[in-house]
Amino acid sequence: MKNTFGNNISLTLFGESHGDAIGCVIDGLPAGVEVSGDDIAHALDLRRPSGKISTSRVEHDEFKILSGVFNGKTTGTPICICIPNADTRSKDYTPSIIRPGHADFTAYEKYHGFQDYRGGGHFSGRLTAPLVCAGAIIAGSLKKKGIYIGTHLLRCADESDRAFENYEDDIERLSSISFPVLDEAAGEKMKAEIEKAKLEGDSVGGVLETCVIGLPTGLGEPWFDTVEGVLSHALFSIPAIKGVEFGLGFALSDMRGSEANDAFCVGGGKIQTRTNNCGGILGGITDGMPLIIRTAVKPTPTINKSQQTVDYLKREQTEISSVGRHDPCVAHRARAAVDAVTALVIADLYAARYGTEGLISEEHE
Repeated sequence: MKNTFGNNISLTLFGESHGDAIGCVIDGLPAGVEVSGDDIAHALDLRRPSGKISTSRVEHDEFKILSGVFNGKTTGTPICICIPNADTRSKDYTPSIIRPGHADFTAYEKYHGFQDYRGGGHFSGRLTAPLVCAGAIIAGSLKKKGIYIGTHLLRCADESDRAFENYEDDIERLSSISFPVLDEAAGEKMKAEIEKAKLEGDSVGGVLETCVIGLPTGLGEPWFDTVEGVLSHALFSIPAIKGVEFGLGFALSDMRGSEANDAFCVGGGKIQTRTNNCGGILGGITDGMPLIIRTAVKPTPTINKSQQTVDYLKREQTEISSVGRHDPCVAHRARAAVDAVTALVIADLYAARYGTEGLISEEHE
């Protein structure tokens, strides 16, 4: 089982949903990066379930930094963060009844029954908590370079939020609200649809839109480590993500070149484009425009409806209804994980171009 991602700056995840603890190890960050416990706690708050639109499992996520940080700064050695699990109900899970839409079947096939099946074990979205911790630290170093990341819920249950307009203001707003929308009225409609799905014993998905501003030109490689390729690799590691697109994405396939191409101009002494249909990437490399990413989040697979399945060990057909506590929608909580993964990839690409010391020097600001 491979649990590490990244080249110059890497992240390893460990733990299971119902084990004693979950956590991560961040390796490659240079010495001297500021680490704010308040920033980590705030990022975890944005991921935490809340009210009727979320699961009733509420973990306090009292994280502990075990190594790699001294007097509020990184030491240059691996950073280990540990988060205890407390609110578990393992009795809700049956070892051999595989849940539709979950990784139960593939986990059995790969690990021969030795996997921890409780709450999805290592496959659980619970492991996005340490991912978010790591993202908060890395995002803090990017902000020092003038690079900011924000994600909103663009679509959910046939309701739509407005698109990014004033990037800087919109990203700042998203950093402080628990339900990540730019239009409050649209957000209330989405919440109502999520609650409706829950009352019907069902679930809904959504589309997240992420914006990264302040990126320098020249990050990424032209072939196998394109910005799109590395980001997609990481984003698809987040549970429930089933689609990723950049700029106008699939919509570009219905346009003519005269419409799709972003015309160049000079603004503020810099070369830029008049439109941003390609989402800030040309030839797999950042062009200095805002990076725009959209991720599709599938409906939560655990629902309060009877579903056809099998008993893996008996090889018999059976039925299953709701098992364990679950969210009627995970898209709004997933934005914290998307922000974290995006920060990790951007920092790794930045370090590939400028070296890890570039994350703390003023040379490239």
